[in-house]
Amino acid sequence: MGIVAKKSVRSNTDSSTIVIQVVDLVEVIHVVVVVVVVASAAAAVVVVVIVVLVVVVILVVVVVVVVEIVVVVIVVVEIVVVVVVVVVEIVVVAVVVVVVVVVVVVVKNSSKK
Repeated sequence: MGIVAKKSVRSNTDSSTIVIQVVDLVEVIHVVVVVVVVASAAAAVVVVVIVVLVVVVILVVVVVVVVEIVVVVIVVVEIVVVVVVVVVEIVVVAVVVVVVVVVVVVVKNSSKK
């Protein structure tokens, strides 16, 4: 900001006098207030940016968690489908075995008569 007081020397025929001019205190206070307001506004902008970034990070974490839950549900559904398919295959094989045994027994019984 510079020097607040400024000296100037003025010569008169009678004597030399030093005149001190002081910068108006109101102007200094005005400059300080403007600097403080600008700094406060900048700090507020930084805080808002930080809050927005935190919200974005939280949303990303929520999306990742939801995607992981969906993947787990898909895996569980796949496991259930595999178990159902295995059970159906076992039932089909059992039915085929029973049918073959019945056919063999019927053929043997019919050939004995």
